[in-house]
Amino acid sequence: MNTSVPLAPPARTLLVGFGKLGARLAPRLLADGGEVFALRRSEGELPEGVTGIQADLARPLHEPLPEIDAMVVTLPPPGGVDGYRIALTHLADALPAAPARTVFVSSTGVFDSPASDRPITEQDAPAPASDRSRGLYDGERAAIELFGAVVVRPAGIYGPGREFLLRQVREHNPVNHRRRTNRIHEGDLVRALDLLLRMPEPPSLVHAVDQAPAPLGEVVEYIARELGLPTPPDDPAAAATGLVHDGSLLLSLLGYLDYPTYVEGYAEMIAGEPAV
Repeated sequence: MNTSVPLAPPARTLLVGFGKLGARLAPRLLADGGEVFALRRSEGELPEGVTGIQADLARPLHEPLPEIDAMVVTLPPPGGVDGYRIALTHLADALPAAPARTVFVSSTGVFDSPASDRPITEQDAPAPASDRSRGLYDGERAAIELFGAVVVRPAGIYGPGREFLLRQVREHNPVNHRRRTNRIHEGDLVRALDLLLRMPEPPSLVHAVDQAPAPLGEVVEYIARELGLPTPPDDPAAAATGLVHDGSLLLSLLGYLDYPTYVEGYAEMIAGEPAV
């Protein structure tokens, strides 16, 4: 999306399930004059300027929530297939009115299809088979029914503080080299969420993936080489699983990715680590 006029943020935004994504998104909205509320179960420090609301959406809220213009839902998967629907219903009941814009962060995990090299796009319908994928998909549908939400499906979020693969390589743990993987750097995902809040007419569904889906073996081989370590062994019992997701729509919206492939993202993470 190319525009010469900066898009203003919503006047009042509620970030539901405030975690790493919310902590990076809130300052962007505040810097442009927006007001930000953070709803989460636990207490804790919030970025300067963010108003905290402590509530557990597994239960009905005792106090009404403030009137808002927009909302981003980044709840971790609740327990049970209907966990998202229960939480979102309690959220809707506590709001004075549905906001004009809601962005619901789901996952490419809604797809339980057999391994395939054919790129999956936003036009492909999920056929969830596991409890996790069914719960995610039901959460998407509930968010659409209750709030008319824009749905974002990230794959393999990584970045500072999300260093699972780096630990796997350092510990030399076996991995499935043949598994097809997709990922998105946290920084590019936050840029996408920010844009979807501001766009007058956003798409209804976006797959948040970078431009380089790759077998897991290729990724850990690169990380190991950069760390000067041996490549983790392949898990011989693991099948060639996974899907390839197409990120063309995301790229067309953002215009570019700061981390178009795993190389840029992991190189920066490794460079920022203390020497061992």
